[in-house]
Amino acid sequence: MSRPIDKWIVALTVMLPTLMVIIDTSVVNVSLDHIRGSLSAGVDESTWSITSYLAANAVIIPMTGWLSRFFGRKRFLMFSILLFTLSSLLCGLAWNIQSLIFFRILQGLAGGSLQPISQSILLETFPPAQHGTAMAIFGMGTMFGPIMGPLMGGWITDNWSWHWIFFINIPIGILSMAMSLWFIRDPHYMKRTVTSVDYWGLTLLSIWVGCLQMILDKGQREDWFASDFIMVLTIIAIAAFVLFIFVELYAEHPIVDLKVFLSYSFLSGNIVIFFVMAGLFGSIILLPLYLQSLMGYTASLSGMILGPGGIAVFLVMPIVGWSLRVVNPKLIVAIGLVIIAYANYLMSGFSMSADFMSIIWPRVVMSTGMGMVFIPLTTISLSSTPKEEMGNATSVFNLVRNLGGSVGVAFAATMLSRGTQIHQAHLSEHITSFDLGYRSAVNGSAQLLSLQGMDPVTAQQGGAGAIYGEMLRQAYMLSFNDVFYVLAIMMICMLPLILFMRHVDHGAIKP
Repeated sequence: MSRPIDKWIVALTVMLPTLMVIIDTSVVNVSLDHIRGSLSAGVDESTWSITSYLAANAVIIPMTGWLSRFFGRKRFLMFSILLFTLSSLLCGLAWNIQSLIFFRILQGLAGGSLQPISQSILLETFPPAQHGTAMAIFGMGTMFGPIMGPLMGGWITDNWSWHWIFFINIPIGILSMAMSLWFIRDPHYMKRTVTSVDYWGLTLLSIWVGCLQMILDKGQREDWFASDFIMVLTIIAIAAFVLFIFVELYAEHPIVDLKVFLSYSFLSGNIVIFFVMAGLFGSIILLPLYLQSLMGYTASLSGMILGPGGIAVFLVMPIVGWSLRVVNPKLIVAIGLVIIAYANYLMSGFSMSADFMSIIWPRVVMSTGMGMVFIPLTTISLSSTPKEEMGNATSVFNLVRNLGGSVGVAFAATMLSRGTQIHQAHLSEHITSFDLGYRSAVNGSAQLLSLQGMDPVTAQQGGAGAIYGEMLRQAYMLSFNDVFYVLAIMMICMLPLILFMRHVDHGAIKP
């Protein structure tokens, strides 16, 4: 009988490719202008290099459990790493935007399965009493990626070229392949056990998840349901989703086993993680916009704001993972939700005169709350799942988590845009020559311009333009405040759902 592999070596083995995939989700964002210029592409065309990756990622995630059973998990894991590494090489060698998009689709299909596979292997490798530790390792990787991706992408693009944001994956991929070959072993229930293919489930799943991802990505730009394109995608997505539910309930070997939702803990945990990730990604997308568009921060300074939050996550997660042995995980989740809500509430008080430290502090508070929510929520959501079903459960859980992030970004962007218009309409009511405050402000600005040598008529027009520009900035700022406040309320509304989650008696679990 072969010797058991050390659990820490297994953890490192599965986290290397997972971290690579998560970083690649955001590493392209800061390089879009360079990619667009190098490949002679338009703005919309270049954004497809991000959209195609996310859509392919979302499609493959819920299939991971079934694909692992069909091919054998270790074989499928190694194939995914190999395809991700090769597609990264091809992305770096892309000769036009069409080829880059195609290779990014391959990269997304290969990378989507690595997160749920890594999570299920960690939960199987570590004993039940150490599931908190296992999820702390996984959580640090998933939180580290979105922070390091933009920083690495910016530095590599500025100092080398955008091609290297893909080439950098090649040595990591080769190392991951070698470590997976040596250190990953399939339990008997993860050998190849499925022989028939659920073609209808596979097709319908690809359609509704792909359409939903496209709706969320393009909705705000296309003005949502005022667009025929978005309406058609919505109808297709709803129809495919309904048919998918019906087919999967009666399939002999379903692509996604929906019976996992019969567990109240799993169902409640998925709802909570959906809204938590929506709130997290909503705030992550808003904070750099606020800093760069209203505060005049550079991309590097914006990254420095996000950095301390990443440090807070790394400090909190190991402590939370250890404390799960002695503290009710539901209590930790509830406290974490309150902390995240408080952080969003602090952000709702931002202004255009906020200093550096008053912006960093809410970000650190939010990261602390995220560290307290992610680990115990994942642990108790999956704690009642049999090992044989862990691959299916982690696939569904990661799909919901990713969709939550996509919905959060779309929700925050839409609220910000619509809220700005509402505040602009309200504030513009006071921009009239009959308003004493407005006339006084215009005259003051005109006097300053006159002192700079401008003629009186032009100075008066310039003063009115300056006041109007400031009004637009104030409307934008008020909309930021509103969205952060709504995200705070969203977190508080999640607290009652924690009551439906199964209480884990840690004293009954032996390491």
